[in-house]
Amino acid sequence: MVIGSGTTEASITADQVRQIVAQGLEKLAPDGKSILVILPDHTRSGPIPLFFKAFCDLLSPKAKNLNFLIALGTHPPLRPDKMDSLLGVSAAQRARLYKNVQVHNHRWDDAQQLTALGTIPAKKIAEITAGLMEEEVIVRLNRMVTTHDLVIICGPVFPHEVVGFSGGNKYFFPGVAAPEIINFTHWLGAVITCPRTIGYKHTSTRKVIDLAAGLLKVQRAACCFVMHGAELAGLYFGSPEEAWSAAADLSAQVNIRYVDQPYHTVLAAAPAMYEDIWTAGKCMYKLEPVVADGGTLIIYAPHIDQVSYTHGGLIEKAGYHVRDYFLKQPRRFADIPGGIKAHCTHVKGIGTFAADGEKPRVNVILATKISPERCKRINLGYMNPDEINPADYQGREDEGILYVPKAGEVLYRLKSPPDWQKP
Repeated sequence: MVIGSGTTEASITADQVRQIVAQGLEKLAPDGKSILVILPDHTRSGPIPLFFKAFCDLLSPKAKNLNFLIALGTHPPLRPDKMDSLLGVSAAQRARLYKNVQVHNHRWDDAQQLTALGTIPAKKIAEITAGLMEEEVIVRLNRMVTTHDLVIICGPVFPHEVVGFSGGNKYFFPGVAAPEIINFTHWLGAVITCPRTIGYKHTSTRKVIDLAAGLLKVQRAACCFVMHGAELAGLYFGSPEEAWSAAADLSAQVNIRYVDQPYHTVLAAAPAMYEDIWTAGKCMYKLEPVVADGGTLIIYAPHIDQVSYTHGGLIEKAGYHVRDYFLKQPRRFADIPGGIKAHCTHVKGIGTFAADGEKPRVNVILATKISPERCKRINLGYMNPDEINPADYQGREDEGILYVPKAGEVLYRLKSPPDWQKP
């Protein structure tokens, strides 16, 4: 049973959040249990300080111990100051207020943090993907998930390029997972393609993630919330599958914007929470469906000077290319992990690769601190961000020009999408 509610018209108040969380926790009988709460990092919008305080206030007096794990995926670990900002309270204050509370970064690349749950057989993968892939998937994740009596996921649900909608069991895989399943699921989503995945609820990648989560033997719950701009539009507490499903339905109403015609030019302004192209690539993911054939999308992020703090070397080696560039040259890119190839093709977008060369559908340009030489090396266009005035792009939709001031979370889709955008 899911506790909570949501609406496209109003917002959930802080008092309502606390009430819903309290009701949800009561059904989990948390007294005396060792409890782990999984939270998103700073690249996701939402009132995390509000949720952190609610969980601490409600669980710390009852739980044997209470740990929080930041679902970083392959993002860099949060420095102490960033963790304090994310949670809305300093480490010193946390220690004073909550004696049995600890906060941890997930490390996907630290074998000591990881444990194996089992495998998903190749035949099952073939069944889930309708024969698109057939390989065994090793399921490993942060061992903290397996050493607690109760694990609670808390995070937002947005349209997502890999699984359709984020949230729910995605906070296990890839949120606190090991490289194998991270790379597999991301590459699966890329082979299906972003436009045929993002904003659709029932996807092959979601089925893989839910199946992997089913290998967990601990009690699981989820507190899934939906943002509508800066407002909290909905909150659902229940099983990871049911709470996510309710949140995804609301997110589809408030976080997908439908337009009549495509645009030949899109200026997508990346918010400060995206610190490299690895995360700011979401500007392309969420806007590709409304860029006209042969059109241009500009990722405008004057604050960004890195392709990826974690994966920059591998991305430079691979370059940004359309999907078939990688699929048709498997030996050339055999040493590039699936997650890297997925990011590269998601940013480059739909296109073709044949004897006459690579032909991307969209011209993707970086307007960042990344140099023109480096942009050319990674196979993306360049514009000087200092020469761009966002006001010049505003209010010109009738001319085929779209400006999105905080790109990366709201999905733009055509009211009558072409076949390449349909699952």
